[in-house]
Amino acid sequence: MESSVTRLWSRYQAENVAAPSKPVAVFHFCDNREDAQVCLQLVLAGQKRATAASVAELELSGDPFPQPGDLNVVTDFDGVAGAIIRTTAIEVKPFCEVDAEFARAEGEGDLTLNWWRKAHRAYFERILAESGVAVDDSLLVACERFELVMKA
Repeated sequence: MESSVTRLWSRYQAENVAAPSKPVAVFHFCDNREDAQVCLQLVLAGQKRATAASVAELELSGDPFPQPGDLNVVTDFDGVAGAIIRTTAIEVKPFCEVDAEFARAEGEGDLTLNWWRKAHRAYFERILAESGVAVDDSLLVACERFELVMKA
């Protein structure tokens, strides 16, 4: 782990004796620097309380499927620790069934479902471009809700 991640996790363990030996995952949001930095700041401000990944994206990357109770370290695009979050809920649904309330909980853009659909369709198309997975209304999306546990 990057030294800032190790320091943040050690601080969390010192304050939580039942903490696991390591986080489930260490990651940054999004696939580009600008959006990753914005999303981390939204988490730190308490505005971003949800995230979405396609099930295909998770399967192709080998990343663990989110589970309630998971503790993860969110970093900036360069891997510097910014926060620890805890997954509170996960729901898998087709892209077309993601609702306006979830879009608001993601905390991005203008907080509308229209913005969410446009931004996430573009993201899924970029991420899945080489996979042959169709990005359409039936694409399964892992809608994850989380809470901010600790700031770096």
